[in-house]
Amino acid sequence: MLKQLVCVSLFTAATAGMAGCDESLKSVAGPTPNLEPSFTSIQREVFEAGDSSGRTPCVTCHTSTGRAPSGGLNLNHDAAYDQLAGVAARAKPGAVRVIPGDADNSYLVQKLLGMPGIVGRRMPFNGPPFLTDGQITIVQRWIAIGAPRN
Repeated sequence: MLKQLVCVSLFTAATAGMAGCDESLKSVAGPTPNLEPSFTSIQREVFEAGDSSGRTPCVTCHTSTGRAPSGGLNLNHDAAYDQLAGVAARAKPGAVRVIPGDADNSYLVQKLLGMPGIVGRRMPFNGPPFLTDGQITIVQRWIAIGAPRN
């Protein structure tokens, strides 16, 4: 009984801690004040929409609507998640676009940051403006919590 109580207490504390982290992320969202660390929010606020900084939506290039998607990555609403989570990057052998639970090694994050070793240029290709550090932190948080589909 005591063991169950300790486990429930630890789970409750961890959940509250995660909620607190997500709450503080709202203060770093910058030009996308509604951005949250969920796929639905990232799809709506980053992939499909520009922002007040002048950043263009990712689907400007990464779309299958009327064209082949840039880099073979289609970020249209119905395809985006299946094009990202656990999917090999086309341009860089051995890289995976999104590795659930591992933001640092996810090629999406590396491209958004413009890290050394990426193939091509930092995304968005027509930047600056690029995503802000806060926006990228929120994308990293989504990946770190397992990149859930919702």
